[in-house]
Amino acid sequence: MKEISQLDDALIVCKALSSELRIDIIKLLNKHHKMNLNELSECLGVTNGAMTSHIKILLESGIIDIEHTSGKRGSQKTCSLKENQFLINLNNQKKCKNSYETEIPIGQYSNYLASPTCGICTTSAIIGEVDDNRYFDSPMHVDAGILWLSKGFLEYRIPNYLKMGQTPTELQFSFEISSEAPGTQENWPSDIYFYFNDIPLGYWTSPGDFGNKRGIYSPNWWPSYWNQYGLLKLLSINATGTYLDGQQISNVTIQSLKLDSKSELKLKFAVMEQSKHIGGMTLFGKGFGNHNQNIKVQVTYEINL
Repeated sequence: MKEISQLDDALIVCKALSSELRIDIIKLLNKHHKMNLNELSECLGVTNGAMTSHIKILLESGIIDIEHTSGKRGSQKTCSLKENQFLINLNNQKKCKNSYETEIPIGQYSNYLASPTCGICTTSAIIGEVDDNRYFDSPMHVDAGILWLSKGFLEYRIPNYLKMGQTPTELQFSFEISSEAPGTQENWPSDIYFYFNDIPLGYWTSPGDFGNKRGIYSPNWWPSYWNQYGLLKLLSINATGTYLDGQQISNVTIQSLKLDSKSELKLKFAVMEQSKHIGGMTLFGKGFGNHNQNIKVQVTYEINL
C-alpha cells in the first residue's frame, strides 16, 4: 500500500495507468505474480522493445519491481507487482513555518465513558472481551488500533509545546471515524460531537458503520463482519470559527478558547444521550481502516513581539 498526499506525486502513477497496454501488464502480473519480459511480450503480442519502454514507466512509478534472474538464454528481467494499492489522500495538512505537529495514538485517551456495544483491540488481538467496558482501563489500551462504543466519549490530552509569547492561530485535527452498529450497517447515522477544553465545537453526523469491503490496513485476523473503515475528517479551529472538512460547524474561534503556553489542550469525541441520531462511534488508528494514522494534530501560532 502506497499513500500519496500530494497531487504532484500522483502524476507519475496516473501516467503509468493511462495506457491500456500497461493496465494489461498489471493484470497479468497480478494473476501470475512473476513474469519475464519475453513472457509478457508473447502474451500481449508486442515486441520486446515496445515492452521495455512500458516496463520502464511502470518501474519509475513504483508499481512494479524487476529482478535479474538466470534463464535458458542468459540473464532475464523478471517483473512483479511492488504495489497493488494506491491511496491518494488530499486531506493532508500543510505544515506552516510557525507550527508544531504531533500524533496521538487513539488508545492514549485520558478519560472515557463507553457503553456497549463497545470494544478495544490492538493490531494483534482483542483486549479482554467485547461489550465489556472494563477493558478500556486495561494498561494495554495505549496500544489500541481500533475502539468503538455505542454511547459515551473519548477524551485526549494534546501536548502543549507553545512557548512564552506564542499564541495559537489555528488548531487542526485529522482522524478516521465512523458510526458503531451491531456488526456493520452502511446506513447507520450517528451524531458525533466535538469538544475542546469542554467547550462544544459542534457535531458531525456520520452516515454509517462501514463493512461493505475490508479496510485497506486492517489485519488479516480481523473479522470481515466487524467495522472495516471510517471516513478521514479534518477538524479546524481558527480565527473565523470551527470547521469540519472546510464546512463551518460552529462560531467557536481560536481566540475564544484563550489559549497560551500554560493552557491545557483537551480534545473530546462524544455520542450524547440526547442526540437525534445515537449511532455510536468507531475510531480507527494505525493498523486498521483505510488510513494508516492515529489522531494527527497541527498547532499553528503567531509570535508576539
